[in-house]
Amino acid sequence: MASFVDKVRIKVVSGAGGNGALAWRREKYVDKGGPAGGDGGSGGDVYFVAVSDMSTLLDFTHKSVYKAQRGENGKNKNCHGKDGEDLYIKMPIGVVVRDLKTNKLIADLNEENKTVLIAKGGRGGRGNARFATPQKRAPQFCEPGEPSIERELELELKLLADVGLIGMPNAGKSSLISVISAAKPKIADYPFTTLVPNLGVVKKPQGDGFVVADIPGLIEGASNGLGLGHEFLRHVQRCKLLLHVVDMASENSIENYKKINNELEKFDNELSKREQILVLNKSDIVDYEHALEIKEQFKKEIKNQNEIFIISTVTKKGVDELLNYLYANLDKIEDVKITLDIEEDLESINNDDSNFEITKINKNTYTVTSGKLKRLASVTDIKNTQQIKRFTNIMDSMGIYEGLRECGIKNGDTIIVSGIELEYDEDYY
Repeated sequence: MASFVDKVRIKVVSGAGGNGALAWRREKYVDKGGPAGGDGGSGGDVYFVAVSDMSTLLDFTHKSVYKAQRGENGKNKNCHGKDGEDLYIKMPIGVVVRDLKTNKLIADLNEENKTVLIAKGGRGGRGNARFATPQKRAPQFCEPGEPSIERELELELKLLADVGLIGMPNAGKSSLISVISAAKPKIADYPFTTLVPNLGVVKKPQGDGFVVADIPGLIEGASNGLGLGHEFLRHVQRCKLLLHVVDMASENSIENYKKINNELEKFDNELSKREQILVLNKSDIVDYEHALEIKEQFKKEIKNQNEIFIISTVTKKGVDELLNYLYANLDKIEDVKITLDIEEDLESINNDDSNFEITKINKNTYTVTSGKLKRLASVTDIKNTQQIKRFTNIMDSMGIYEGLRECGIKNGDTIIVSGIELEYDEDYY
């Protein structure tokens, strides 16, 4: 079973902020005491980090939910809660991250060690000691921590390779990458032998090297989803040079060449402008004079073709000449720069918790649903008038009472918010 995975869906959850504490200082020799509730700790952030020692998204098929640590709640004696630990998730270089809720791209991990904040942890709530003033020396309320951020994400891997091998199925791409690198792809004499992209490193005489990607065979209609090509065309986008491998033994070699380039253009118009080298393969089964005739036919049919090489991956004839060309010219070609529309502002996502929904359940009763108020209700004592007053003031600042009036609420109607029942007084609000 193939172990290459290049598209998965995962869920990330940042850490929620800890709640502030409602506490009092009561010590034998401390006069009058006072509020002593500490702040809650902030929740951990979630980051993605691009690393070079991963080449597939296989690990994310075994685990799909990743959670950062939540912040600790505040404590008495003005002790603050501990911040939650940040979560760093390693990703292969070349991963593009899409938020499934908004369908927007939020990250492009196109460089080694690139680190991107994906979900911000919630801020810790303030303890009641924070609300003490000369006028209000004994605040009877604290503040809940901000909630975690949950994001459903799609990870898509676009291989970062210098050279991409393209061509019809069974043209000899896998054989070529096995000859010029240490890659060991599956090779057979039938189409679609390669079901996943293969990566190989070609060593230069100087000691460094470049990465070659064997892209699974394309067919006509690949840009519309036919065959295997639709799943892997994305991997061609980041290659700065394309080696178009053609089976010279085929009667339709020129036609096949045009079909592949047509699919590249349909998938991404920029690919039609990409530097491309033609490699005529299988010279071992084609008469050399006939091979030269085919080369001349390609020169007449194809415009803007830089180089044409005749090779055999079986006898390795012509392979050294191809490699020498790559050694000499690859570094002269500019790297592909793909500009993606990345949403970098996470502030709006962290503020989603302030949203609310009003529902009229009968003639005189309304319910208000809000993540922020749900947390606030969890630290509100309904018997404490100060806490209830603060609760209703926050509702007013959020625009909830204005929304209730638009829904037709009348004096004396009941408002239910996360288990807390309030009576609407039109003179008060």
